[in-house]
Amino acid sequence: MSDTQSRDEMMQMSNKEAASQWAIDVHQDPYAIPLEALNVAHPALFEANTIMPYFERLRAESPVNLCEVSQFGPYWSVTRFDDIKYVDTHERIFSSDITQGGIRLGQAPDPNPDPTFHLPMFIMQDPPKHDEQRKAVAPAFAPSQLGGLADLIRSRAATILDGLPENEEFNWVRAVSVELTGQMLATLFDIPQEDRHQLIHWSDTVERIANPAYFETPADGFAELWKCWEYFDAVWKERIAREEPGTDLISMLARSEATRDMPPNEYLGNILLLIVGGNDTTRNSISGGVLALNENPEQFAMLKADPTLIQSMVPEIIRWQSPVAHMCRTAMEDTELGGKQIRAGDKIVMWYLSGNRDESAIEDPNTFIIDRAKPRHHQSFGFGIHRCIGSRLGEMQLTIIWEEILKRFAEVEVTGSPAYLRSSFIHGITELPVRVRRH
Repeated sequence: MSDTQSRDEMMQMSNKEAASQWAIDVHQDPYAIPLEALNVAHPALFEANTIMPYFERLRAESPVNLCEVSQFGPYWSVTRFDDIKYVDTHERIFSSDITQGGIRLGQAPDPNPDPTFHLPMFIMQDPPKHDEQRKAVAPAFAPSQLGGLADLIRSRAATILDGLPENEEFNWVRAVSVELTGQMLATLFDIPQEDRHQLIHWSDTVERIANPAYFETPADGFAELWKCWEYFDAVWKERIAREEPGTDLISMLARSEATRDMPPNEYLGNILLLIVGGNDTTRNSISGGVLALNENPEQFAMLKADPTLIQSMVPEIIRWQSPVAHMCRTAMEDTELGGKQIRAGDKIVMWYLSGNRDESAIEDPNTFIIDRAKPRHHQSFGFGIHRCIGSRLGEMQLTIIWEEILKRFAEVEVTGSPAYLRSSFIHGITELPVRVRRH
């Protein structure tokens, strides 16, 4: 079978068939499974929220562990803080390039990529192209630019929170987390606020492509993503026609030498990167913070007594939630990692979610502590050249939303079990039933 046939068949294969083929018992004891068979990337483990004991075992027994058979092919799991940081900061040895396999499981090198399914983006590039394209949008996230957004974020957060029903159950994810991040995305792209729901839809689609509950085949999911290109193609043309250059993300992409001549699939890839990066990570940290404080009521009481703890609580929430569960790299040469021999071409998975629970690097990592001495000692933003470009904006949104929550509410009570995203890439919460009581 040729590479093209393999790719095409994979895209047309029923998601239900694929899910059935790789069905697992999500409640099985991970200590009863042979190490080489521990497929910690199975999305069902994240949806069931039963993944943490798997990482606990790997950190203790095999911190660099080869899973030989999975729906993603063979891959190495890297689960300890220092090993993850080493991989992340040695980009010459461990490539992010999409032509080598990209940054997430499920992607593989393809000598004849079909642009329908092949979506390059700057996070899936190595230097120098990565550096040049990242530089094109970096000014949007500079401190000088973000300072001007603080009042806007606060005003929007206040409006969202003031509109919440009191003593009535609702889904915090949709009513608050998605709403705030969606409005911010629309501003960064300078598109009408009424179109923000489309941005959220396309962000969700990225993680739903292989989910049989949403798409019959992966190809159907990609067809939906190309509607995103149609929308932003029109935006691009409008920005190019402007006499005065804008400061929004599309204007920056359209006018930079590094990005102005991108083919359609690369433009779509970079748009999706900015949408997912600006939506999924912050929104899941907002939701994850509410859940963590409810699960640790003594911490919630401390916060209410001393709202200045928000400054240290925000990075602790980001560590605790770890909204990006993993990033992948491809070994470009034979090397050693954690005492294991890695071969050129091997797939390496950095599990940030595990590194943020590493007992050898973080004191008492399995406890949510809002007044940690070093709260920014975490891996949620990555390291090196690929460190999250929007980290400051994410922290600012979290800080402001919690300042406004404490002003208004005596209680934000989780009233039922959360629902988790079926994804081993984004560690997400899809539903969080809550009830609020105002002061």
